[in-house]
Amino acid sequence: MTSTDDLLFNPSTYDPQQFDAETTRLLKATIEWFESKGKAQLLADDQDALWVSEFLDFVRKEKLFATFLTPAAYADGDPNRRWDAARNAALSEIFGFYGLAYWYAEQVTILGLGPIWQSDNEAAKKRAAADLAEGQVMAFGLSEQTHGADIYNTDLVLTPTEPGSDDAEAGILFRANGEKYYIGNGNVASMVSVFSRRADIDGADGYVWFAADSRHEDYELIGNVVHGQMYVSNFRLTDYPVRAEDVLHTGPEAFSAALNTVNVGKFNLCHGGIGMVEHSFYEAITHANNRILYGNPVTRFPHVRGNFVDAYSRIVAMKLFSDRAVDYFRSASLEDRRYLLFNPMTKSKVTSEGEVVMTLLLDVLAAKGFEKNTYFAEVARLINTLPRLEGTVHVNVGQILKFMPNYLFDPADYPEIGTRREAGDEEFFWRQGPARGAGKVRFADWTPVYEKHADVPNVARFYEQAQALRTLLLTAAPDEGQREDLDFMLTIGHLFSLVVYGQLILEQAAIIGLDRDVLDQIFDFQVRDFNGYATTLYGKPSAGAAQREWAVGALRTPVANRERFDRVWDRVVANDGAYEMRP
Repeated sequence: MTSTDDLLFNPSTYDPQQFDAETTRLLKATIEWFESKGKAQLLADDQDALWVSEFLDFVRKEKLFATFLTPAAYADGDPNRRWDAARNAALSEIFGFYGLAYWYAEQVTILGLGPIWQSDNEAAKKRAAADLAEGQVMAFGLSEQTHGADIYNTDLVLTPTEPGSDDAEAGILFRANGEKYYIGNGNVASMVSVFSRRADIDGADGYVWFAADSRHEDYELIGNVVHGQMYVSNFRLTDYPVRAEDVLHTGPEAFSAALNTVNVGKFNLCHGGIGMVEHSFYEAITHANNRILYGNPVTRFPHVRGNFVDAYSRIVAMKLFSDRAVDYFRSASLEDRRYLLFNPMTKSKVTSEGEVVMTLLLDVLAAKGFEKNTYFAEVARLINTLPRLEGTVHVNVGQILKFMPNYLFDPADYPEIGTRREAGDEEFFWRQGPARGAGKVRFADWTPVYEKHADVPNVARFYEQAQALRTLLLTAAPDEGQREDLDFMLTIGHLFSLVVYGQLILEQAAIIGLDRDVLDQIFDFQVRDFNGYATTLYGKPSAGAAQREWAVGALRTPVANRERFDRVWDRVVANDGAYEMRP
């Protein structure tokens, strides 16, 4: 049976024995760096919107990003440097636990490295590895103020140099002109991967990724577009010289590099969000269980206990899904691309669950949740950025829908994937191939894991709903008009997401031997969430009579069990005082 401390990250007891010695040392050193700063200083830095330069000094001293973000092929003989999705996830959770700005500095470095590590430009890759070893960070120059992250449109233009000109003689292939917006680390990045188009070539054949240097005189930093520790920059290139050694990708390959970078880089959203809500949970339970109202601890009130049990169960579910998704990422290949579904799931479903958790806890803390001396207030202000600024929920759910037919109706045989926490280098991430064919990705049969846990009452109840979704798509599937109605289809996508979410939760629960009570409580909210989306479908103006009839028939009441609830509550309240950051 798994104990409470094993389910939530706690810096006081953290012992990542699943990793090698140097990884363990660096993870613990990172925790110690934050703990030594203390809560008051971390919060003051956030409130003062102080750039994370001290943190980057620590990164440089420990070669943290160099160790975690350099593929083994460019490790320059250092056996500890590799791209290891398991330990990267652990580091993301730690960063999120102490502050989104620290997570963000690494996150956008990962994104900036994506086009570089995927390229055939050996000079650029060696430069990136050397820069990481020196403690530099990277940036991902895709978004623009006008177009957002629309890869099909970019106003940053490359103009070819004239043959025989001074530029051509100096080895300059292009002059770049244009602006980028929402670019993290754009104030200091030694290599900014910039997406552009050639002025002389139309369409996808004209796309180009190249590496720019934020310290170059033709790179103008316009400013930070947000007020915060994160530097989300707007920059302008004016006749910026682009040489052959700067070019990373051209043509359709550049388009694929953009999407494939997102497939890898934005997976870390889930673990960063998990760290944020874990720290908030500790603050919330410790405060509420020691606050006296009407002569009783606040936690004596049934609705307060209900909120805490729900929040705790949702945090555990976030971790179960995300940790299991790591295994699929580490096992990915051209023959097994299931990670392409689990990535948008972590970006939309897991991060949205973080918002739900914070709302549940804020409804308990009330005014306390806004006090400036709490980490909770910082997270409450920032938690909603994760699902909205990284492609937005509707974009990711739209992506998820592409996988639904094969997932639900056309399973394939795959070797069983076990827990992947061994030291390893995910070199497949840098050769994912063309970014197309999502509708052709196959999945193993999702039903056996549900049937295996059918003795857990709420798992069985939710499995009935999952099977009902299949029935809907067989008997009253969206018609052509509804398929063109994104608002309608997003509801279908949310219903489908719950089925996928439940599958990986169950797989990871079996791997770690999750307490049966906690698993039952998780599927209590899964049933309720399915009811909510079914009710939304019922109320859609475009829903047909058969679909409305299905929606009513798919509703289920979670299996209530007072004794089970009380046992889960005992696990929750055991976290009172389990972790409090040094002032």
